[in-house]
Amino acid sequence: MEPAEEVIAEEIDEIEEPKELTLEEQLAEALVAAETAEKEISYRDADIANMRKRHTQERLDLIRYGSQNLSRRLIDLLDDFDRAVTAMPDNTDDSIMEGITMMRNNLEKAIIADGAKKIEVTEGQKFDPKNMEAITTIPPSEEHPLGVVVQVLENGWMMHDRVLRPARVVVTAVE
Repeated sequence: MEPAEEVIAEEIDEIEEPKELTLEEQLAEALVAAETAEKEISYRDADIANMRKRHTQERLDLIRYGSQNLSRRLIDLLDDFDRAVTAMPDNTDDSIMEGITMMRNNLEKAIIADGAKKIEVTEGQKFDPKNMEAITTIPPSEEHPLGVVVQVLENGWMMHDRVLRPARVVVTAVE
């Protein structure tokens, strides 16, 4: 026998035959594999359930808040009507004034029908940064203490629990 063949023969002898597992060992391995698969299935089921919940919530939000962009634009248009009525000269024909006021009121009703509502802000009310935007400030006085609304420049609007547009106000503050 040549030396190379001897080496190969020795290596073949050294290779152990795969050990045959007993039934208990096979059962133990199968149980571990089954438990691992069960956990994996459990995790995937939880992922699927979470995905369904998230998808359902997104659909509900889309239905609930779907018109908020249109409502924002209509609110700006409503403000334009208010400015137009304010800017009209005193000698404007009453029928024109009534027509513009009627269109303005119908527009406001349409905005409210879509789920928007005005944020009620009054002069003297404490400033709330969640619902108000301070456009400018004035120093506090006896008549207007620190941190209160002095004038409402534009009404704020909400849709359900979201602010569409904060009320734009003048507020007292230390400069």
